[in-house]
Amino acid sequence: QVQLVESGGGLVQAGGSLRLSCAASGSIFSINAMGWYRQAPGKQRELLALIHRDGTSNYADSVKGRFTISRDNAKNTVWLQMNSLKPEDSAVYYCNADLLLSGALGLKGLLSWGQGTQVTVST
Repeated sequence: QVQLVESGGGLVQAGGSLRLSCAASGSIFSINAMGWYRQAPGKQRELLALIHRDGTSNYADSVKGRFTISRDNAKNTVWLQMNSLKPEDSAVYYCNADLLLSGALGLKGLLSWGQGTQVTVST
């Protein structure tokens, strides 16, 4: 069984900062890409940032320069540092991981999601 557990969401004023974290646990052999997504009410889930195992990262234009994704491969953890937050950043934030699991029958790939954490930015 694999779990992605997110934390760090909450209520913040516009211009403020939050740091989200997501820790993966279970029979994990390795993790390829890890990413952060968000979904606001009535909108599609959007990819915000992606980080590969070698540390290379990509960002959506909407968060480039304000958000920073990082990871610790030894801890199977990814973070999202969010600065200069705006009310339009309010959404449920999800982490995602492209996992390689080890089991009795060998290795198996799995795309896993966290449960989501609410971020609300007030004016």
